Formats: sequence, C-alpha cells, structure tokens
Amino acid sequence: MTSGHSGDDNRDDALGWAGDDDPTLVSGDESSATARPAEPDSGAFVTTGDGSGSGSETDTGTAAGTETGSVAPPEGWTVAGPASAVAAKAAADAALTRTATSSLALVSLGIFGGIYLLYTVGWFIGVGRIQTPPSDELSEFMFSLGLWLAVAAPAFWFAVTFWLTRTHPRARIGWLLLGVVLLAPLPFISGPGVIA
Repeated sequence: MTSGHSGDDNRDDALGWAGDDDPTLVSGDESSATARPAEPDSGAFVTTGDGSGSGSETDTGTAAGTETGSVAPPEGWTVAGPASAVAAKAAADAALTRTATSSLALVSLGIFGGIYLLYTVGWFIGVGRIQTPPSDELSEFMFSLGLWLAVAAPAFWFAVTFWLTRTHPRARIGWLLLGVVLLAPLPFISGPGVIA
C-alpha cells in the first residue's frame, strides 16, 4: 500500500509557490533598504513623475522613522495614506470610539423610534376623536389635510432628522428630543372635549 507520494519532487512542489524563482521577487530576509510594493493605506512613499521608479515603492529605511512623525519623505516622493504610524493609530482609535458610541446611538434611536411610533398612533386616535363640522368645503378640506399632516408629522420628523444628521450624533439626539416635545399628540393626551 502506498501513501500517495510518488517521490520527493511532489513534496518540494507543495512547499513552494509558482514564480518563486522570479528575479524581481524581493524576499523578507534581504536588507531593509530594498524597495517593496506599497499598499494604498500603509503610509508608504510613492514616486512622483521623475520616472526613476516603478510608480509605487516604499523606502523602509525612512518609513521606520515615520513613527515619530518627524521624518519627511525624500525629494521627489510624496506620502500616500496616513502620514505616520501615529496618525494611523489615531484613526484606528477614532474608529473604535465611533463603534462604541454607535451602540449607544442605536439604542437611543430605538427608543426614539418607539416614542415617535406611539406619537403617530396617538395622533391617529386623537384625530379620530375630533368632531368639528367645518362650514364650507374648502374649510373641511384644509382641516382634514391638517389632521392627516399631524398624523404623519412624527414619522416625518424622525425620518428627516435621521437623514440630515447622519454624521452628527449629538445633533441627532437634540433634534429628536425637540421633536418629542413639539409633536406630542395633544388631542390624545387632553381628551376629546378640549379641542372642539
């Protein structure tokens, strides 16, 4: 019985990649001054218009010094991505903070969404209780339009506030709190006899 191996050549093939013998390949064990391809957001140096490079190379000798943020790129080079490791870490910390406040914002949006849904139902019930006979057709139409706009107002306020304050979570909370105060369903709260 055989183990499935026909010789040592198959074992060696399993340990290598196609193109390992490529002369343009730069392995990690060579000197640190050798150029490697740059990643878009790595903070690498990219050549500009002098034609002396392949268009995207990194100088690892100076890239190691960019952690302090004090090393300027060599002449003819520009910085692509974060300018330093400090800037990259600050961006990562800001993203982590945004994620942490996102859960609080999600919970508050759920609470406000429930309040605004209850306000819409309250306005619908309150509008159904109002018994005011208008004097003519135009007055009747305008009164009916106002009542249905009052029913739609809480949902509209929530949607517009959510859409316009996407990047400002504190402003979103403030506008939603203002809507809670302004859009309270008074016909439902006060009863049928008060607004007549």
